[in-house]
Amino acid sequence: MGTTRESAERHYRRDSVEFARAFTFFDAVYAFALTLLAVNIDPTDAAAWVDPGTLLGSGLGIQLMGFAISFIVIAVFWRVNHRLVAGFRALTPGVIVANLVAIAFVVLIPFTTQGISDEGSSEAPLAVAVYAVNISAAIFAQSAMFYVARHDGVLADPLPRRADFVNFLDSMTTPLVFLASIPIAYAFGADWGRLTWLLLVVIGPLSGTWASRRVARIRAEA
Repeated sequence: MGTTRESAERHYRRDSVEFARAFTFFDAVYAFALTLLAVNIDPTDAAAWVDPGTLLGSGLGIQLMGFAISFIVIAVFWRVNHRLVAGFRALTPGVIVANLVAIAFVVLIPFTTQGISDEGSSEAPLAVAVYAVNISAAIFAQSAMFYVARHDGVLADPLPRRADFVNFLDSMTTPLVFLASIPIAYAFGADWGRLTWLLLVVIGPLSGTWASRRVARIRAEA
């Protein structure tokens, strides 16, 4: 009984100042990671500003591509994290630690973005591999954070476990595509590895639609 009471006292309830501070901190770290992406864009020579083609051909084009990809990726991570934490009725030490691990991988994204966006390294398959592993690790860590929250009993509206498994399968489509790009990059080149990521434009919505319908059916049955 004493252990249960002590555990409950370590929870930061949703209406507490500690919960609000942690929630704000998580959001701020994502904003900081987005800001760091701009550091990867190197200043161009004045001679490159004669026309758009020359400017983009000076290396700015691939840097802007890397910026755009990672900006979207981090923004999606923030949106998912924001939605997950908003669905918690409290925070526990385990949830906070798990979320910090997920955020650590997100903060690494500006660094791995440099590998896929710098002219000197963008053609290296290793750059694609490191970036893909970085994104995949962040997704795995974010999923782990959710399951820690479920284990600690702080979900405000928990779904049946079958529904959680469906959502987990849906979330795994992204790391599946990113990890699949690694052997493609080594076999056919870094450009083909990066092009593999475009599959998410098709696979993502299809997987999301399937998961939404399946979860709705499971909730109805429950």
